[in-house]
Amino acid sequence: MQSTNSPASGSISGPSDLAAFIDHTLLKADATVADIERLCDEALQFRFKGVCVNSVHLPRVAARLRGSTVLPVCVVGFPLGASLSEVKAAETRLAIEAGAAEIDTVLAIGAIKDRNSVLAENDLRAVVTAAEGRPVKVILETGLLSVDEITLACRLSEAAGAAFVKTATGFLGRGASLEDIRLMKASCSPRMQIKASGGIKTFEQARDLIHAGAHRLGTSSGVALVSGKETGASY
Repeated sequence: MQSTNSPASGSISGPSDLAAFIDHTLLKADATVADIERLCDEALQFRFKGVCVNSVHLPRVAARLRGSTVLPVCVVGFPLGASLSEVKAAETRLAIEAGAAEIDTVLAIGAIKDRNSVLAENDLRAVVTAAEGRPVKVILETGLLSVDEITLACRLSEAAGAAFVKTATGFLGRGASLEDIRLMKASCSPRMQIKASGGIKTFEQARDLIHAGAHRLGTSSGVALVSGKETGASY
């Protein structure tokens, strides 16, 4: 099993240092085979941490990354988190069979809004169990949650056995903020890691998110970020 650990935040001195933190991401509905292959080739070239895609593309990604240190990452229950727990678990099992090394699953956001902690935790536990020891990142969609709801979601994610909490899908609400990262860090024990995603457009923003406590960055702008270029991409 490959490690989820990223370099220490203090090692970020320039754009190229970001590569080991980045899950190079393409989750748009109109992604083509050529787009996915290019995503993988860029990840291999720049030595990104992972490649994050929808499950339909996972077999191709896993095959293209085989033999490298780049992790195939698959989203589950994306982007709404409103699937049945059994569906999320089945999607996770299929993703693992297709080669996923990590799973990014969307929280049952409505359950958090209802303060139904049992439902929210059990939903996450179903995915963690199906992942069979592979790291699970829980997408909170922080732009839709209050401070108290983010805190609750972090605690339930940890209780369910997840490895990470993650800010956003990039499709709903706002993206990552420094305030989110600090709150998530304060709401979890040191064993939990944090993934910042959504609207990461500049080196300075990426660096500051890592310094605030992010261990991973989810972005479609990885190449621009490690090249020191700004981008208008949303995810």
